[in-house]
Amino acid sequence: LPSDGKVSIVLYDISGKLVENLINEIQTAGYYKFSFNSSNLSSGIYFYRISAGNITATKKMTLIK
Repeated sequence: LPSDGKVSIVLYDISGKLVENLINEIQTAGYYKFSFNSSNLSSGIYFYRISAGNITATKKMTLIK
């Protein structure tokens, strides 16, 4: 993060249904790693949206169990 601000990471399934809010908090500037427990999810395609300040990115994730 280039500066302090609110960070949000949200997970959606292939149909666009909200699966889980992974992070929704204010973070200080710096580098971060994030991992989550996917044991309650089935294999498939998911999308995650990362929002930090005025920057938003949506990426695809394939979960294989």
